[in-house]
Amino acid sequence: MTRPTLLAIVCAFVGAAGLNAQAPAGGQLVYDTVHSVALEKNVYGDSPNREVLVYLPASYATSTDKRYPVIYLMHGYGATERGSWTSLAPVKPAMDSLVRNGTVREMIVVMPNALTALGGGFYTNSASSGNWDDFIAKELVAFVDKKYRTIARPESRGLAGHSMGGFGTFAVGMRHAGDTFGALYALSGCCTQASSKAQGATWQTISGVHSLSEARALAFFPRVSLALAAAFSPNPNAPPLFANLPFENKSGDWVVVDSVFRLWQANAPREMIASHVEQLKRLRGFMFDVGTSDQLVSPAALASMDEELTRVGVTHTYETYDGDHTNRIAVRIAARLLPFFSKTLDFGDAARR
Repeated sequence: MTRPTLLAIVCAFVGAAGLNAQAPAGGQLVYDTVHSVALEKNVYGDSPNREVLVYLPASYATSTDKRYPVIYLMHGYGATERGSWTSLAPVKPAMDSLVRNGTVREMIVVMPNALTALGGGFYTNSASSGNWDDFIAKELVAFVDKKYRTIARPESRGLAGHSMGGFGTFAVGMRHAGDTFGALYALSGCCTQASSKAQGATWQTISGVHSLSEARALAFFPRVSLALAAAFSPNPNAPPLFANLPFENKSGDWVVVDSVFRLWQANAPREMIASHVEQLKRLRGFMFDVGTSDQLVSPAALASMDEELTRVGVTHTYETYDGDHTNRIAVRIAARLLPFFSKTLDFGDAARR
């Protein structure tokens, strides 16, 4: 399909979503709930019962012997699966339109809710905020494979996400490339590098928090920094934050706490590449992108990811585009992400059995 034709389809889907135009019903959205043992022991009181939004393609109800590849799609910090994938970037009209026009093949899309008291657990295993990596890569995958007609093998599973979900795509994807997921697509993946330069005002604000209710009321940057600390340097024995901070105040200057900062570095996707090269080389496809005007994610940071992946010989695609952190995500999902997985995932003989 030519680029103008594809862009026409994308524009048509965006317009139809906004105008509620008359169109065939297409696939259906199913709301499900997964109980997570991996999240039960989080110290912030977040429910281990996580809502999951599942897109089932149009033929799912009638072709009862057919099985489908699955895309696991993770939302960003402070968001929900409903807000992200029915409003910011509506998945159902995108999939319906692209399938009708023959641009993508039918796939199941699974969209978990990862909102927490601190805004998000960054899809990382943590003694404080819960084992989010285990929830995504083990529990959620097992639940979906058992309940829905999936092609239950890595070659037929894709992992994707936006912002915090893009970070999760890098981090969870590296740890489980080839054994759970066969392809990755990170949209505006955040937090790929750990900076040793402290934003003193941010850490000063965090250090003054004395309760979870105060933590919930923090402004964006202090709150997301605290959420990162809970994910990367948890300390369940240190209330009320239950986290060790990577910087400390010494005589008015905020300086690095080396032992804590090393934990942040170990969780930074840019630093993870070297120890996950062989896993990444098992992928069928690996793509990530960012808008050139992104207010929260530095294109330079993702360019560094691109350079390191190239250096170690991991096949991938990196793109930039004219957009900010959110304003082109719906178009990117329709024009790039969904076609990427349709071309990359395995739809082989196991799809019908």
